Amino acid sequence: MMTSGWTWYVVVLVALNIAGCLWLLMANVKRRPGDPSPEDTSHVWDGDITEYNKPLPKWWINLFYITIVFGIGYLAWYGVGRMHGFGHWSSKSEWALDKAAEDARLEETLKLYAGKPIDALAKDPGAVALGRTIFVNNCAACHGSTGLGAKGFPNLADEVWYWGGSPESVLETIRNGRNAVMPAWGTVLTAQGGPLAVDDVVAYVQSLSKPGQSEDEAAERGEKQFSTLCIACHGPGGKGNPILGARDLTTARWLYGGSKAALHQTIAEGRNGVMPAWEPVLGETRVRLVGAYVWTLSKHDTPAPREAAP
Repeated sequence: MMTSGWTWYVVVLVALNIAGCLWLLMANVKRRPGDPSPEDTSHVWDGDITEYNKPLPKWWINLFYITIVFGIGYLAWYGVGRMHGFGHWSSKSEWALDKAAEDARLEETLKLYAGKPIDALAKDPGAVALGRTIFVNNCAACHGSTGLGAKGFPNLADEVWYWGGSPESVLETIRNGRNAVMPAWGTVLTAQGGPLAVDDVVAYVQSLSKPGQSEDEAAERGEKQFSTLCIACHGPGGKGNPILGARDLTTARWLYGGSKAALHQTIAEGRNGVMPAWEPVLGETRVRLVGAYVWTLSKHDTPAPREAAP
């Protein structure tokens, strides 16, 4: 908002401009005693082309006066900066009225989809199209415009769901958010298994996604450490736990990278992934529409109709 100092600066500047326009107009409308006649300007070219100095037309002068009066009335009605006019208008109130009208129009549109499960909405092409628009405007910054994700942000187009892939679980994730915490185990593992303990666990974790391949000694040592510390969240064999958001380590779908260096950092230093709660921002129905669009991105037992796919 404009400060009081800037408000007075604009008011004084406008007043000086209006006064200047009035003075300039009035000073040049009337002829003064001793002024030459309109035809007596001494500006003649080619012997017969004479420049005259005639007064401005009445209609033009009156129009100029009307413009000045209109400008003064406009400022008096709408005000300047912190000085409110007689109309009590403000850009904030104007914005509030426009927003209320748009919110009412949007509410009418959203009524069609209120309370419906996301897998049912996923069969409605109109709901999916609306959900995609909401997704692009709010979710694409992290998950990408097509939901393919990035490092640290899950891919929503595959079959892996860290917190469960049922319609209720997906809706819960979007509605209330998630907080996935991977503790830093470097100090604990080093104390228990020596300086190579983290590397041993990395070797074992990598072996989980390679069935049938023989495990080396490092992986065998890592399995013992895994069974002691990691099994509580990731479960026997590293199958994960959707209730806790613990990853299934047998799929080779790595959220932060599957290289030895990336896994070493994850295990030694931990990770902290936060999915914001979107219901306070979007509201219940728009959260469901986003969920419907997300539901169409991956395969399910009962896929959405072809025309609803993005």
